[in-house]
Amino acid sequence: MNTLKTLFLFLITSFTVSAQELYTPRNIKNAYDNGTRSYDGKPGKNYWQNRGKYDIQVSVDEKNKIVTGKETIVYTNNSPDTLKSAAIRFVNNIHKPESPRSGYVGADFLSSGLKISSFRVNGQAYQVNSTNWGTVASVALKSPLPSGQSATFVIEWNYPLSKQSGREGQIDNTSLFVAYAYPRISVYDDYNGWDMIPHSDRTEFYNDFNDYKLAVKAPKNYVVWATGDLLNPDEVLEAEYASRLRKSYTSDEVIHIATAAEMKKGGVTKPKDDNIWKFEANNISDVTFSLSSSYLWDAGSIVVDKKTNRRVSVQAAYNEAANDFSHAVEWGKLALDWFSNNWPGVPYPFSKMTAFQGFADMEYPMMVNDSSTPDLEFSQFVLNHEIAHTYFPFYMGTNETRYAFMDEGWATTLEYLIGQQQLGKEKAAENYKKFRVQRWISDPSTEQDQPIISMSTQVSDAGYGNNAYGKPSLAYLALKDLLGDEVFGKALHTYMDRWNGKHPIPWDFFYSFNDATKQNLNWFWNNWFFSSSYIDLAIEKVIVKGNNYTISVKNAGGFAIPFDLKVIYNDGKEQLIHRTPETWKNNRKETFFEIRADAPVRSITLDGGIFMDAKPADNIWLKKL
Repeated sequence: MNTLKTLFLFLITSFTVSAQELYTPRNIKNAYDNGTRSYDGKPGKNYWQNRGKYDIQVSVDEKNKIVTGKETIVYTNNSPDTLKSAAIRFVNNIHKPESPRSGYVGADFLSSGLKISSFRVNGQAYQVNSTNWGTVASVALKSPLPSGQSATFVIEWNYPLSKQSGREGQIDNTSLFVAYAYPRISVYDDYNGWDMIPHSDRTEFYNDFNDYKLAVKAPKNYVVWATGDLLNPDEVLEAEYASRLRKSYTSDEVIHIATAAEMKKGGVTKPKDDNIWKFEANNISDVTFSLSSSYLWDAGSIVVDKKTNRRVSVQAAYNEAANDFSHAVEWGKLALDWFSNNWPGVPYPFSKMTAFQGFADMEYPMMVNDSSTPDLEFSQFVLNHEIAHTYFPFYMGTNETRYAFMDEGWATTLEYLIGQQQLGKEKAAENYKKFRVQRWISDPSTEQDQPIISMSTQVSDAGYGNNAYGKPSLAYLALKDLLGDEVFGKALHTYMDRWNGKHPIPWDFFYSFNDATKQNLNWFWNNWFFSSSYIDLAIEKVIVKGNNYTISVKNAGGFAIPFDLKVIYNDGKEQLIHRTPETWKNNRKETFFEIRADAPVRSITLDGGIFMDAKPADNIWLKKL
């Protein structure tokens, strides 16, 4: 018994030591040393996370496009630290002329930004001048907030909606998408403290999981769509339209809640000068809303959890001229069903999904803001990608600002996998190579091959796009090929179960997969995430001795990719030999194959499929005549 116990402890210790082989920045290493995170991939015994309860009242002046709001935030400090300040984040200050941005913007993008008219903490008034604020600012607390205690913030503010609509702003004269519309308390976490990274309009977001009540005051004839459940349909909608909405919650068919003609005529909403639309969503990372007096409104529902028969409302709001959006509810239902039951195979976690026609091609909790295109296949492709973001970052709480590959890479992977079902494997692979791989692998410039682990704020242009989307997606798909679907699926669910509603970082993902698979995958993580590799295989040489062929395959690019070896015989017959990334585990530079052929071989070809090769010309061997 003692011998077995000693062996067990040795194996556990060896596994933990091996898990430490990955490069780890000092601040993140401190988090593991402090027990907030664990080398077995689980949240540590000392893990904590701060939280807020937001009660937001906001109104939109449809004439001058000014958003005005008041919010009460009950913020709880679950950290072991006494907080002497609070970081206040307001993303839409990106529109201020003084704000640093990742690229050029036009005059219609610019605005005066946030104006704080009142700021109180625990009843104490603060003289806060937001004139010189960027997208995040620190406010010194008059009374520090001790560990385990809560503080109540009451903030009143206003800001102008950007005339140029991107992730938010004015869509047209009668339609607005109002995102990031409230000052929020930035994340305070165990590895960086306050998140003070400015928003640059490239990297995306990092938010705590909070509870929200949202009340939107909108003019008569304006319908409001938002994150969360609509609590008072009978107070804001005329009886017929409230009835249609309720019916849609259990309908398998698409119901026209309000047609374009009905919206033009008016009378969809209650005939008051203003209606207050009330929504609620709990344990979620953000809320957003949109409103229009002209967009038509479709809705239906889909069962996302076959064990409980839980249904989700799927809605769409769009201009009648947008032919692709007439399919949005059906496409949304297909996406939610597929993601819930295939990959990632986790039932859609929220009560609603709304597709709103805008310009952003952007995801928000329970909503997407997508542009309209005449290409129905592409429109569905984009919708699939944005809905896939439900899981990463909204289910998992990843830090998109620092590690975009933890959400964009997964959304790109899910977009490809659902595409196989909807378009067929060949067409899905063609689209994936065209949109996600080709520009990277065809461009040898230095920034293209920065390690994926590089902070997303420190790479730019194509370097950012490759590290956020294509390269990590290829890594996840290579991992799927390496482990096989069953083991990969179990490990993915283990990771998601452990970190749902929390803030995982890349090392939590790496260690969780190591633990769930009982494999030391550090060789794979180092290869794909910590190196400057790319994809370039070559048939180095083929030695023929009678019917025996010895094939040397060189890995000049360095990435551990799966590939097929296609052997064509003189008689036209083909043999396909698949190799998983395991081929490169012990030797990253070269691997060998032995083939005993029953007939003379005409050619041997390396085919990486979606793992496109930088130099495909040396991927084929032809028998010399």
